[in-house]
Amino acid sequence: PPRFNGGDVVVLGAGDTAFDCATSALRCGAGRVYVIFRKGFQGIRACREEVEVAIQEKCELLPFHSPTAVRIDEKTGKIKSLEVQSNQSSDGEHNGSASIQCCAVISAFGSELAPGPVRDSLSAVCDMDKWGYPVVDPMTQSTSEPSLFVGGDLGGVTKLTVEAAADGKLAAWYMHKYLQDLEGLTVPEEPEMPGFCTPVDQVDLSVDVCEGLRLPNPFGLASAPPTTTSAMIRRAFEAGWGFAVTKTYGRDKDIVTNVSPRIVRGATSGELYGPGQGSFLNIELISEKSQAYWEQSIRELKADFPKEKNVLIASVMAAYNQEDWEILAKGAVEAGADALELNMSCPHGMGEKGMGLACGQNPDYVEDICRWVKKAAVRKGPDGKMESVPVFAKLTPNITDIVEIAKRAKAGGADGVTAINTVSGLMHLNSEAKAWPNVGSEARTTYGGISGNAIRPMALRAVSAISKALPGYPILATGGADSAAVSMQFLHAGASGVQICSAVQNQDYTVVQDYITGLQALLYMQSREDLSDWNGQSRPIEEARENPWVKPYPGKHRLPDFGPYHKQKEHLAAENRKKEPLPMPPANFGARPSPQPSKAIPSINDVVGAAVPRIGAWHELSQKEHVIAEIDPDLCINCGKCYMTCNDNGYQAITFDAMTHLPEVVNKDCTGCTLCLSVCPVIDCISMVPRDGPYVPKRGIPIE
Repeated sequence: PPRFNGGDVVVLGAGDTAFDCATSALRCGAGRVYVIFRKGFQGIRACREEVEVAIQEKCELLPFHSPTAVRIDEKTGKIKSLEVQSNQSSDGEHNGSASIQCCAVISAFGSELAPGPVRDSLSAVCDMDKWGYPVVDPMTQSTSEPSLFVGGDLGGVTKLTVEAAADGKLAAWYMHKYLQDLEGLTVPEEPEMPGFCTPVDQVDLSVDVCEGLRLPNPFGLASAPPTTTSAMIRRAFEAGWGFAVTKTYGRDKDIVTNVSPRIVRGATSGELYGPGQGSFLNIELISEKSQAYWEQSIRELKADFPKEKNVLIASVMAAYNQEDWEILAKGAVEAGADALELNMSCPHGMGEKGMGLACGQNPDYVEDICRWVKKAAVRKGPDGKMESVPVFAKLTPNITDIVEIAKRAKAGGADGVTAINTVSGLMHLNSEAKAWPNVGSEARTTYGGISGNAIRPMALRAVSAISKALPGYPILATGGADSAAVSMQFLHAGASGVQICSAVQNQDYTVVQDYITGLQALLYMQSREDLSDWNGQSRPIEEARENPWVKPYPGKHRLPDFGPYHKQKEHLAAENRKKEPLPMPPANFGARPSPQPSKAIPSINDVVGAAVPRIGAWHELSQKEHVIAEIDPDLCINCGKCYMTCNDNGYQAITFDAMTHLPEVVNKDCTGCTLCLSVCPVIDCISMVPRDGPYVPKRGIPIE
């Protein structure tokens, strides 16, 4: 990036690109930035957020002006000023002109096909419209000349860079089609442009779960609303999901009819509306569709999505009845299911019928049911020999010891377990003592199942505990996975696959593409020594702190962030940015070709259970290695939150200056509880550093 070293910069244009350039120029050391455009404020095409950021960062906006000349310093050969003229006129005369001192001019306005060599060349080979632009087919970007394709500014329609890029992609496909046609070759009717490909995209995400079950990637849909019908599962597979678990179904004699309303946003994130919910609560039961529907759906799906491409797991439920479980298992296996999931954990409704949670809370029932189903889950394989279909028991968290239930599932022959189902709970009791959801004129409710990020700690606890107690035992995790980073947490805790529901309810099936790319990146980064100090996909803290826009001036200036202190602080920051205008040191970041991996990229199986050896009993934790809090005054915003929480919830180990509002840790009183760091609103402002000397607790009354 350029170094402006305090010089002024002029940006021409009023679109998103122009305002991006303006704010970027400030980050590259510009002292002041002028944004000049021909129309008024109503003619600004940039989104409101971009404009507001530019105004907040003190960019100067100059409407109704156009550039007329650029003045060059004869001695240096560099720009010294820009001449501009007002577009507003009275009686045909311009109202005035001005000269703006600057060191750089950035042109960021759209281009037009003006009279000249380009237009003349186009008109010689293709049809032109009355405005002097080529006649373009918007579906193919082709012209009357078969070998000529036009897009972007030359087409006279596109106004945005992103639209021009879309024109280029579309034209590229039809250029390919044109060239193939010349050789008598055919291409698909539907354009299929290859995606942007890097070494990250080549990372293999397949994982061996157990004998007979290999997932193409560890991301699957849980048995939940996202798998309500076979058509939905089909769309999910097309979107990239590695596996899916059908909505749980039972025998026709146990068919259900749901109530409404039944799926509501959680109350764990406060008054948050729209997508991004931290939890959901539902009182939905199992599938309303028949056993025959699901068995036919399994046949149809497996005919189009073979096991090597997508794995389909049938979720079934019955009461403690051997015949029912065997009938369901045999039906699903004969239909072609790649594995079975035994739902013994639904927390509401089904337990009242002796199903779901009523079975999963009884260790004897769990072992017996797994044994019945495992014996029944066999079929003739492609080679004519009998093969066993993998069986997973879905466990309930609504129990004292989930590990004991997992042990009994294994004893019954289950190939693995799914942990966990939703957590039983109640939400949204309003001032009229009515819960939400409530059903009917009496506004009655029942305890429902909580899902989403709110239950992630419970799911991680269950998965890691089972993995530690049963090393190597296959686990499919579910409960609060909403990103590649979180999914990696579940893999590290011991899961081989991750089932997802609430994140899809917050958005749609396409989230899986973010998860796939994100997990590939996390695995790839482990093969690069030069990225070993990164935290996931985030730069190291120390490297980020070198950014003068994060830590704008040396720590010797202990100044608060309000009143006259704020102005003094801004002045020091500006002076420092003139010396170091680059937001990040250039180093090797973005170098091409990129550094090559120095070791093998780990597989999914390599990272499964990596965190488990570090998880244990409390008495195994070190009582000799202690830390205390350290506050970075340059990042502190003087909110006082650390002082308040320490004073009223901890050990009164932080002082707060009445004048400057600067907090300071009293090292001898700090016990390293970390509560201050947990509530601090500024990332990395508070860190935990080793205590100088042993920790001696204050016992109140001495112990004899």
